[in-house]
Amino acid sequence: MTASESNPEPSNPLGVDGIEYVEYATARPQALGAVLEQMGFAPVARHRSREVMLYRQGTMNLIVNAHPDMLAGLGATDGTPVIAAIALRVRDAAYAWSHSTRLGAWPRPATVSAMELNIPAIQGVGGTLIYFVDRYRDFSIYDVDFVPLPSVERHPPAVAGLHYFGVVQTIGAERTDAWLDFYGNLFGFTVLPPGTHFGILPKGTLLESPCRKFYLQLIEPLPGADDVAWDEGLTRIGLGAPDVVAATAALKRRGVVFVDREPVQPSDKGALTQGYLGSVSFELVASHIAAAAEDAR
Repeated sequence: MTASESNPEPSNPLGVDGIEYVEYATARPQALGAVLEQMGFAPVARHRSREVMLYRQGTMNLIVNAHPDMLAGLGATDGTPVIAAIALRVRDAAYAWSHSTRLGAWPRPATVSAMELNIPAIQGVGGTLIYFVDRYRDFSIYDVDFVPLPSVERHPPAVAGLHYFGVVQTIGAERTDAWLDFYGNLFGFTVLPPGTHFGILPKGTLLESPCRKFYLQLIEPLPGADDVAWDEGLTRIGLGAPDVVAATAALKRRGVVFVDREPVQPSDKGALTQGYLGSVSFELVASHIAAAAEDAR
């Protein structure tokens, strides 16, 4: 390879530009909020008409949704939080929706109330939603749907440079090819070579987003685990850290507990928090994604 050669850019038909927010659904929003605050997220705004709270740290937005409609749709009425949706920044939200539905994605029925933005969405894994957001540079969707909490910092800094790195998705046995087709054809995700992995949990298949700002990890059930309950869904958020050791130490000082046994002991490659509220855990990953690039969106 000569200096003038370069690798081809991945196809990015929707102009994907990172994760705008991740949304949890839970009937115990205060309990989940306490966990998020330990992780460095701060509540910054409340929805105008629904039981929904916006949390933020650094470049990351995270929504906690306790609205009954969302809980019932995901079976989250028992209080166990579930990841309900991911919002992707795109070049043109209307085009992203129409392009995806033309290729076979299932549209999400509109449930917009008065004075709310209509954020187009399609169905994702296990009843989750994938939203498309194109208003994130000069105009924020949160300016319409949310009311800022009084006397709080609206853009709290990230703990040790944390930023979104990826999302872990469990899938059914022998379903990898179907999900590769879904994410590849609709969004332009590419499969990383076998053996490529980040962090301390190297299972499954890794997909890189077309913008190269985040990843998806697809995990099938292990062979011989027929007696283990295994549902398709979004199970865990990966947080990138420029220095995992420093980030782990900072979060420990905030009260976060990490799994400390083989083979997932904290290291300079990654760390895994204990499970909270029966389903919530976060994975730290040594990140090559520059936080500065996220800030420059």
